[in-house]
Amino acid sequence: MSDATLIRGGTVVTAEDERRADVLVVGETIAAVGEDLDAPAGAATIDAGGAYVMPGGIDPHTHMELPFMGTVASDDFLSGTAAAAAGGTTSIVDFAIPAPDQGMLEALGIWRERAAKATADYAFHMAVTSWSDRIREEMAEVVAAGVTSFKHFMAYKGAIMVDDGVLVESFGRVRDLGGICLVHAEHGDLVAHLQQSTFDAGIVGPEGHPLSRPPEVEGEAANRALRIAEVIGVPLYVVHTSCSDAMDAIARARSEGQRCFGEALIQHLVVDESVYRDRDWDRAAHHVMSPPFRTPEHQEALWNGIADGTISVIGTDHCVFTTEQKRMGRDDFRSIPNGTGGIEDRMSVLWHHGVGTGRLTPSEFVGLTSTNAARIYNLHPRKGTIRPGADADLVVWDPQRTRTISARTQHQRNDFNVFEGMTVVGNPAVVLSRGTVLFQDGDLRPVEGRGRFLARAPFADHAKAFARRRELHRPTAVERTGGSS
Repeated sequence: MSDATLIRGGTVVTAEDERRADVLVVGETIAAVGEDLDAPAGAATIDAGGAYVMPGGIDPHTHMELPFMGTVASDDFLSGTAAAAAGGTTSIVDFAIPAPDQGMLEALGIWRERAAKATADYAFHMAVTSWSDRIREEMAEVVAAGVTSFKHFMAYKGAIMVDDGVLVESFGRVRDLGGICLVHAEHGDLVAHLQQSTFDAGIVGPEGHPLSRPPEVEGEAANRALRIAEVIGVPLYVVHTSCSDAMDAIARARSEGQRCFGEALIQHLVVDESVYRDRDWDRAAHHVMSPPFRTPEHQEALWNGIADGTISVIGTDHCVFTTEQKRMGRDDFRSIPNGTGGIEDRMSVLWHHGVGTGRLTPSEFVGLTSTNAARIYNLHPRKGTIRPGADADLVVWDPQRTRTISARTQHQRNDFNVFEGMTVVGNPAVVLSRGTVLFQDGDLRPVEGRGRFLARAPFADHAKAFARRRELHRPTAVERTGGSS
């Protein structure tokens, strides 16, 4: 039996262009892209007439079966990557997060064991949750193992938060290793202070959550991290940018030539902070995530940031907890496990509210959901594009297919969906991961353990660019002495 598949009659869309073409898959890779391709004997065929053929989505921000706030996120790597495939996402980048007294290599081993059940491909970011000579040395071994991005939490005081001293040391080490730094940008000390004062004022329900994390604490932290990265000379990626305060800091840095990237979450683009005032405690609590949902003004700013390039990637921060788990904070909003879902709906919601409204072109959509993440995290051109030799991660996208989102029909392992009741036009018809059909016409076909770990090389180009920039900005002898020429 042939291991070839011909996707015939579609419009191939990449981040660069779109054109009428067939796509021939042989084994796990793309063999040819062109008009009127011949199917090899015995090849399967997929009719993409009237549809787009796009690279599989890449969600660079997920937390599968994450131990957090006294419980564990309810989606594991099998259910989470299966739900991802149902929505058109064929690769994820999850976070290995060491306990403060745990080594990075130990944490990476634990996460790789958890991920072994995944049905789609996965990579990892490594979190820096403490600093020591051991951590410094292990970072080189982590990079050698194929993990080249390092996350720093500037919030969650008393747990995984790190201070500026750790940022300085870690940023320099990541730079020397050819990696990229990520930050969760919220001023942790200020958040802790506001949480306590809000609780002391008698506000104990979910409505207290956004009050304790206003946009200013995010904007301050983003600007601080960007300035540290600028001085150290390391690329920086600001995760889940939710407000204009943080986005303005990223835009300023980019305008000054700094190598930095902004990520927004699909949830923040379409859900606003009014959800915290819902009289149904469970509904309000299901929206508790950090940073919290913002006012419509901040949502509009994010859309503008997408348009001008300040926001490079749309992720999800997929980290789901059931109603029972959320009720751990029934009498104290500070104990509600932080997290929402979105991995199954990210692409459909963005297409509906972006391409469907004229805010985005199909090529821009592909960039935001796949190609930009692949480039930033050194997965391109294996992932994030449609060309011979690339992995056959492909989505046949029906721009007219309509679906109403509901927790009752979702594949995410949760009893709630923040997009509940939203009707979206534009959905995947067929999804292939390395040539294997995982989803077709509503039929999800996960295969436990078929996902592969995506090892990534260091960022030689980033390192060279920063070295060159430092050379260009090195003061002359006259400038150093303050003399005149």
